[in-house]
Amino acid sequence: MELNEALIRTGHPPHTGTYKKNRLSLFCILRKVALFVIVFILSFHIPSFIPSLNHREQTIREILEVLERHPTGLANVTKEEIAEVIYEEAQRHNHDPKFILALIAIESEFKNWSVSEQGAKGLMQIMPYVAESLAQELGIEWSGDRTLFNPYINIRIGIYYLSQLIFDFKDVGVALTAYNYGPTYIKSLIERRERIPHDYYRKFHTSYQNI
Repeated sequence: MELNEALIRTGHPPHTGTYKKNRLSLFCILRKVALFVIVFILSFHIPSFIPSLNHREQTIREILEVLERHPTGLANVTKEEIAEVIYEEAQRHNHDPKFILALIAIESEFKNWSVSEQGAKGLMQIMPYVAESLAQELGIEWSGDRTLFNPYINIRIGIYYLSQLIFDFKDVGVALTAYNYGPTYIKSLIERRERIPHDYYRKFHTSYQNI
């Protein structure tokens, strides 16, 4: 009995420590593999973001250079912010920023406080009654005609308006003419099968080439 008791007392317990160690090692290996896979996948996508960011910064800088060549009546800091707004809104509506700059050039000559004989206001020369309706669609607070002298709002509404006209007329040249003459007038010409004037589009094309 004493011998058996001694054998029982000196017996080894199960090797739980070795099992845990192996499990931890396997976990570490799997974690490293997962990390490697993530890094490997990202390595193909991250470089594609860099050119995009560089293109954005370069384009905004080019827009700002155009704004700085003209007497806008706005502070330099505001011009920098406007350059970003033009870029972002142009991207949102799939327009070339240069296209928008050319439109601003012939509409207001980049003068923020410009008012036409018909009452169109701001950089993109929008009629207040048109702008008020579009502001509601865009969720922009309308504070009367003076709202159009806010260059950020004016640009947002103007680009949105132009996009609607292009969608309605299915023709960029006709849409630009409607922007200047008014869509109701252009639609009446189309209905009567009369010639649509091309002088404004030619003027725009020259402006676009000179931007």
